[in-house]
Amino acid sequence: MADRIRHTIIILLAAAAANIIAGGTEVKAQTPESPEGMYMHFMVEGRDTVFTDELPPARVYSRMPRQKGREWRRYYRLVHNFSKAYPYALAARHLVHEVDSTIEADNLKRAKRDRYINSMQKQLFEDFESSMRGLTVSQGALLMKLIDREVGKSSYMIIKDYKNGMAAGFWQGIAKIFGTDLKKPYDPEGEDRPIEELVQLWETGQFEGLYYSLFWKYPPEMEIPSKYR
Repeated sequence: MADRIRHTIIILLAAAAANIIAGGTEVKAQTPESPEGMYMHFMVEGRDTVFTDELPPARVYSRMPRQKGREWRRYYRLVHNFSKAYPYALAARHLVHEVDSTIEADNLKRAKRDRYINSMQKQLFEDFESSMRGLTVSQGALLMKLIDREVGKSSYMIIKDYKNGMAAGFWQGIAKIFGTDLKKPYDPEGEDRPIEELVQLWETGQFEGLYYSLFWKYPPEMEIPSKYR
Protein backbone atom coordinates (compact mmCIF):
# COMPACT_ATOMS: atom_id res chain seq x y z
CA MET A 1 0.00 0.00 0.00
CA ALA A 2 2.67 2.48 1.04
CA ASP A 3 4.75 1.67 -2.05
CA ARG A 4 1.83 2.51 -4.34
CA ILE A 5 1.10 5.81 -2.64
CA ARG A 6 4.79 6.77 -2.87
CA HIS A 7 4.70 5.90 -6.56
CA THR A 8 1.64 8.11 -7.00
CA ILE A 9 3.35 11.06 -5.33
CA ILE A 10 6.51 10.70 -7.38
CA ILE A 11 4.33 10.67 -10.49
CA LEU A 12 2.79 13.95 -9.30
CA LEU A 13 6.23 15.47 -8.91
CA ALA A 14 7.48 13.94 -12.13
CA ALA A 15 4.52 15.19 -14.12
CA ALA A 16 5.40 18.70 -13.07
CA ALA A 17 9.05 18.38 -14.04
CA ALA A 18 9.71 19.36 -17.64
CA ASN A 19 12.85 21.18 -16.55
CA ILE A 20 15.03 21.38 -13.47
CA ILE A 21 17.46 24.20 -12.87
CA ALA A 22 20.30 22.64 -10.91
CA GLY A 23 21.50 25.56 -8.87
CA GLY A 24 23.05 28.51 -10.70
CA THR A 25 25.99 30.75 -10.02
CA GLU A 26 26.72 31.03 -6.33
CA VAL A 27 27.48 34.54 -5.21
CA LYS A 28 29.08 35.13 -1.83
CA ALA A 29 27.46 38.24 -0.52
CA GLN A 30 29.16 40.19 2.20
CA THR A 31 26.37 40.01 4.75
CA PRO A 32 26.19 39.02 8.43
CA GLU A 33 24.88 35.63 7.28
CA SER A 34 27.91 35.13 5.02
CA PRO A 35 30.82 36.68 6.88
CA GLU A 36 33.64 35.19 4.82
CA GLY A 37 35.95 37.95 3.62
CA MET A 38 34.32 40.65 5.75
CA TYR A 39 36.02 43.03 8.13
CA MET A 40 34.67 43.09 11.66
CA HIS A 41 33.49 46.36 13.13
CA PHE A 42 35.49 47.68 16.02
CA MET A 43 35.63 50.52 18.49
CA VAL A 44 38.72 52.10 20.00
CA GLU A 45 38.35 52.92 23.67
CA GLY A 46 41.51 54.49 25.03
CA ARG A 47 44.27 52.05 24.21
CA ASP A 48 41.90 49.12 23.72
CA THR A 49 40.35 47.93 20.46
CA VAL A 50 36.97 46.22 20.93
CA PHE A 51 35.66 44.15 18.03
CA THR A 52 31.88 43.87 17.61
CA ASP A 53 29.67 41.53 15.63
CA GLU A 54 26.04 40.44 15.42
CA LEU A 55 25.12 36.92 16.46
CA PRO A 56 21.95 35.15 15.32
CA PRO A 57 19.31 34.93 18.06
CA ALA A 58 19.19 31.78 20.16
CA ARG A 59 15.78 30.14 20.36
CA VAL A 60 14.56 28.54 23.55
CA TYR A 61 11.45 26.37 23.32
CA SER A 62 9.30 25.21 26.20
CA ARG A 63 8.00 21.66 26.54
CA MET A 64 4.28 21.17 26.77
CA PRO A 65 3.05 18.41 29.10
CA ARG A 66 1.87 15.35 27.21
CA GLN A 67 -1.82 15.73 26.42
CA LYS A 68 -4.33 12.89 26.24
CA GLY A 69 -7.52 12.36 24.31
CA ARG A 70 -8.56 11.56 20.75
CA GLU A 71 -8.35 15.17 19.51
CA TRP A 72 -4.84 15.60 20.84
CA ARG A 73 -3.70 12.32 19.30
CA ARG A 74 -5.14 13.47 15.97
CA TYR A 75 -3.34 16.80 16.29
CA TYR A 76 -0.05 15.12 17.16
CA ARG A 77 -0.34 12.96 14.03
CA LEU A 78 -1.19 15.96 11.87
CA VAL A 79 1.81 17.98 13.09
CA HIS A 80 4.17 15.02 12.63
CA ASN A 81 2.79 14.13 9.18
CA PHE A 82 2.97 17.79 8.12
CA SER A 83 6.68 17.95 9.03
CA LYS A 84 7.27 15.00 6.68
CA ALA A 85 5.04 16.09 3.80
CA TYR A 86 5.38 19.86 3.46
CA PRO A 87 9.01 19.93 2.22
CA TYR A 88 7.93 17.77 -0.74
CA ALA A 89 5.03 20.13 -1.48
CA LEU A 90 7.48 23.02 -1.61
CA ALA A 91 9.61 20.99 -4.04
CA ALA A 92 6.52 20.45 -6.19
CA ARG A 93 5.86 24.20 -6.25
CA HIS A 94 9.39 24.79 -7.49
CA LEU A 95 9.02 22.14 -10.19
CA VAL A 96 5.70 23.46 -11.48
CA HIS A 97 7.12 26.98 -11.68
CA GLU A 98 10.05 25.68 -13.72
CA VAL A 99 7.94 23.55 -16.06
CA ASP A 100 5.47 26.32 -16.79
CA SER A 101 8.27 28.78 -17.45
CA THR A 102 10.10 26.36 -19.74
CA ILE A 103 7.05 25.34 -21.75
CA GLU A 104 6.09 28.97 -22.26
CA ALA A 105 9.60 30.15 -23.10
CA ASP A 106 10.48 27.27 -25.48
CA ASN A 107 6.97 26.80 -26.88
CA LEU A 108 7.38 23.04 -26.61
CA LYS A 109 5.13 20.93 -28.82
CA ARG A 110 3.31 17.93 -27.37
CA ALA A 111 5.66 15.19 -28.57
CA LYS A 112 8.82 17.00 -27.49
CA ARG A 113 7.25 17.98 -24.17
CA ASP A 114 6.22 14.38 -23.48
CA ARG A 115 9.75 13.11 -24.14
CA TYR A 116 11.14 15.79 -21.86
CA ILE A 117 8.71 15.00 -19.04
CA ASN A 118 9.35 11.26 -19.31
CA SER A 119 13.11 11.75 -19.07
CA MET A 120 12.70 13.96 -16.02
CA GLN A 121 10.30 11.46 -14.46
CA LYS A 122 13.10 8.89 -14.57
CA GLN A 123 15.45 11.38 -12.93
CA LEU A 124 12.93 12.16 -10.21
CA PHE A 125 12.52 8.49 -9.38
CA GLU A 126 16.26 8.28 -8.88
CA ASP A 127 16.30 11.43 -6.73
CA PHE A 128 13.22 10.88 -4.58
CA GLU A 129 12.59 7.13 -4.31
CA SER A 130 14.93 6.49 -1.37
CA SER A 131 14.06 9.65 0.56
CA MET A 132 10.30 9.06 0.20
CA ARG A 133 10.47 5.40 1.19
CA GLY A 134 9.50 6.23 4.76
CA LEU A 135 6.28 8.08 3.90
CA THR A 136 3.06 6.51 5.14
CA VAL A 137 -0.27 6.47 3.32
CA SER A 138 -1.58 9.23 5.62
CA GLN A 139 1.45 11.38 4.87
CA GLY A 140 0.98 10.76 1.16
CA ALA A 141 -2.66 11.86 1.31
CA LEU A 142 -1.64 15.00 3.21
CA LEU A 143 1.04 15.72 0.63
CA MET A 144 -1.56 15.65 -2.14
CA LYS A 145 -3.53 18.34 -0.29
CA LEU A 146 -0.41 20.43 0.22
CA ILE A 147 0.59 20.12 -3.44
CA ASP A 148 -2.83 21.54 -4.33
CA ARG A 149 -2.25 24.36 -1.85
CA GLU A 150 1.20 25.26 -3.17
CA VAL A 151 0.59 24.75 -6.89
CA GLY A 152 -2.94 26.16 -7.11
CA LYS A 153 -4.56 23.16 -8.75
CA SER A 154 -5.48 19.65 -7.75
CA SER A 155 -3.17 16.67 -8.14
CA TYR A 156 -5.60 15.29 -10.74
CA MET A 157 -5.24 18.41 -12.89
CA ILE A 158 -1.44 18.38 -12.56
CA ILE A 159 -1.32 14.84 -13.96
CA LYS A 160 -3.86 15.65 -16.65
CA ASP A 161 -2.07 18.82 -17.76
CA TYR A 162 1.44 17.37 -17.88
CA LYS A 163 0.65 13.76 -18.77
CA ASN A 164 -2.84 13.02 -20.09
CA GLY A 165 -6.42 12.33 -19.04
CA MET A 166 -5.92 8.56 -19.06
CA ALA A 167 -3.00 8.77 -16.62
CA ALA A 168 -5.00 11.14 -14.41
CA GLY A 169 -7.93 8.75 -14.36
CA PHE A 170 -5.69 5.80 -13.53
CA TRP A 171 -4.08 7.51 -10.55
CA GLN A 172 -7.43 8.85 -9.40
CA GLY A 173 -8.59 5.24 -9.22
CA ILE A 174 -5.54 4.25 -7.19
CA ALA A 175 -6.11 7.20 -4.84
CA LYS A 176 -9.75 6.18 -4.33
CA ILE A 177 -8.62 2.72 -3.22
CA PHE A 178 -6.60 4.34 -0.44
CA GLY A 179 -9.38 6.66 0.67
CA THR A 180 -8.32 9.94 -0.93
CA ASP A 181 -9.41 12.01 -3.92
CA LEU A 182 -6.99 13.69 -6.33
CA LYS A 183 -9.78 15.99 -7.58
CA LYS A 184 -10.74 17.37 -4.18
CA PRO A 185 -9.57 20.99 -3.82
CA TYR A 186 -7.67 22.29 -0.82
CA ASP A 187 -10.05 24.06 1.58
CA PRO A 188 -8.13 26.45 3.89
CA GLU A 189 -11.28 27.92 5.40
CA GLY A 190 -13.04 24.58 5.94
CA GLU A 191 -11.83 21.08 6.70
CA ASP A 192 -8.20 21.93 5.87
CA ARG A 193 -8.03 24.88 8.27
CA PRO A 194 -5.77 23.01 10.78
CA ILE A 195 -3.35 22.29 7.92
CA GLU A 196 -3.41 25.93 6.82
CA GLU A 197 -2.56 27.04 10.36
CA LEU A 198 0.53 24.82 10.27
CA VAL A 199 1.53 26.31 6.90
CA GLN A 200 1.31 29.80 8.40
CA LEU A 201 3.46 28.74 11.36
CA TRP A 202 6.01 27.27 8.92
CA GLU A 203 6.14 30.48 6.88
CA THR A 204 6.67 32.64 9.97
CA GLY A 205 9.39 30.35 11.37
CA GLN A 206 7.30 29.15 14.31
CA PHE A 207 6.64 25.56 13.27
CA GLU A 208 9.92 24.29 14.70
CA GLY A 209 8.96 25.69 18.10
CA LEU A 210 5.53 24.08 17.97
CA TYR A 211 7.01 20.71 17.01
CA TYR A 212 9.56 20.87 19.81
CA SER A 213 6.90 21.85 22.33
CA LEU A 214 4.78 18.84 21.38
CA PHE A 215 7.42 16.13 20.84
CA TRP A 216 10.37 17.46 22.90
CA LYS A 217 12.67 17.20 19.90
CA TYR A 218 13.23 19.07 16.64
CA PRO A 219 11.33 18.11 13.47
CA PRO A 220 13.01 15.64 11.12
CA GLU A 221 15.09 16.96 8.24
CA MET A 222 13.74 15.66 4.95
CA GLU A 223 16.20 14.70 2.21
CA ILE A 224 15.23 17.15 -0.51
CA PRO A 225 18.00 17.62 -3.11
CA SER A 226 19.06 21.26 -3.27
CA LYS A 227 18.15 21.56 -6.98
CA TYR A 228 14.47 21.11 -6.07
CA ARG A 229 14.35 23.86 -3.46
